[in-house]
Amino acid sequence: MTKTSDHLAKLKKFHRDHKRMPSYGELAALLKFRSKNAAQYLVRKWQEAGIVGKDAAGKIVPGRLFRPVKVLGTVAAGWPSPAEEENIDTISLDDWLIRNREASFMLKVSGDSMIDAGIRPGDMVILERGREPKAGDVVVAEVDREWTIKYFERRGGRVTLVPANKAYRPIVAEEELKIAGVVTAVIRRY
Repeated sequence: MTKTSDHLAKLKKFHRDHKRMPSYGELAALLKFRSKNAAQYLVRKWQEAGIVGKDAAGKIVPGRLFRPVKVLGTVAAGWPSPAEEENIDTISLDDWLIRNREASFMLKVSGDSMIDAGIRPGDMVILERGREPKAGDVVVAEVDREWTIKYFERRGGRVTLVPANKAYRPIVAEEELKIAGVVTAVIRRY
């Protein structure tokens, strides 16, 4: 994890735990900075990126990464049913998609070996590092020094990485297999 993403993860955790943004002093302590000036500099960078903003008093306020989305109801995926829009709740997409923030990261998918699993080129996948994969989990793995995303299976005591596209064959490591993480969510823009 880079220093920048580590700082951002700590800011998000503070916001999640306290339901507010930290003061400059709290941010400096949280990130182990020696002065508030370092925290102010970082906040300016985050502000330029739209991650945070400032209110009229100069206090840090959540930016685009912290905005929850309204949940307006449900929709039938079977037969059409009458529905009325009502504001049921709000939810942060981070809270909805990420189980373990400190161990999670995202990757962009290239290639079509998982299209029958609903994972297409250009999709973003969220992975959880350190989670023990089970049969049927989608994983990102390094196989013989090359990276891939596939289903995780155990066959005859060996790990086999299985594609979700009949045009590809299953993969068994010849030398080395490292699981980078288990896919916990797929994100696609239309």
